[in-house]
Amino acid sequence: MSGVKTLSEFIIERQDDFPYATGELTRLLNDIVIATKIINREVNKAGLVNIIGATESENIQGETQQKLDVMADNQFISALQNGGEACGLASEENDHELIFKSDFAKKGNYVVAFDPLDGSSNIDVNVSIGTIFSIFRRKSKVGEEANLQDFLQKGDEQVAAGYIVYGSSTMLVYTTGNGVNGFTLDPSIGEFCLSHPNMKIKEDGKIYSLNEGNYPFFSQGVRDYIEYCKEDDKETNRPFSARYIGSMVADFHRNLIKGGIFIYPETTKAPNGKLRILYECNPMAFIMEQAGGAATTGKQRIMDVELTELHQRVPCIMGSKKMVEKMLTFL
Repeated sequence: MSGVKTLSEFIIERQDDFPYATGELTRLLNDIVIATKIINREVNKAGLVNIIGATESENIQGETQQKLDVMADNQFISALQNGGEACGLASEENDHELIFKSDFAKKGNYVVAFDPLDGSSNIDVNVSIGTIFSIFRRKSKVGEEANLQDFLQKGDEQVAAGYIVYGSSTMLVYTTGNGVNGFTLDPSIGEFCLSHPNMKIKEDGKIYSLNEGNYPFFSQGVRDYIEYCKEDDKETNRPFSARYIGSMVADFHRNLIKGGIFIYPETTKAPNGKLRILYECNPMAFIMEQAGGAATTGKQRIMDVELTELHQRVPCIMGSKKMVEKMLTFL
């Protein structure tokens, strides 16, 4: 194991990168890591223990909750509630923010927003899924209960963000605003180990990722860009390759590694877009920009968007800078 650096060692080593280096954010990140290890274990044996499939309830998005969604959500709630560093959390699976009531939690300096299991529709067919998380420093007074305004912060105010992809290997990618680093879970020792230091996305790419089944509902500009991607032009290395998994984490991760653009625009069916800014678009935009890419709604930088509600939706275009810039010329 000579030369292997674990995630815990890396976080402690880089603690001074944090704006408020007291060790509290380090402990919070470790709480999140523990929850993701448990989720990874349950995902890997889901078919054996009857946690594949849908529940009889829906979340606030109107989406049928999968059993694994609920399990993952509960793991995060338990980890963060018991850790003491977070005073509250927001999740895709809960209608409202969850404010921790204990005196211990009221002293916490952070709130966490997360999508516990992104790509739920892929669970039953054994395709990659993921977890997304975002961490903010609270705005409310320490020692009192947190409130909704602690969560309605612009993406630029994030202190850390990351995702975990549960695929052929389990990988955690995160940033605290000082670059992006990736860690792969070594099941033999149960530790995430640094495997992708200082991750950078290619300035240009050849992959475009979107659900072309929504083509009839796209704006003319989006349709024109899709046709541009399909044109045969050797000078610009077109046609591009279409790759779409249906899990934001998996599509984003592939494009981060290989170079490409991820597109989830507004449609006539969803004029405000479909992805949620707090716990999907903002954390991924933070990572993408730290890796040298771009992230926009098509009209403004994602991390500049003002939040007015917990589950606010926005259009999302992010990836290699030149691809994003080219697409914007069509809009």
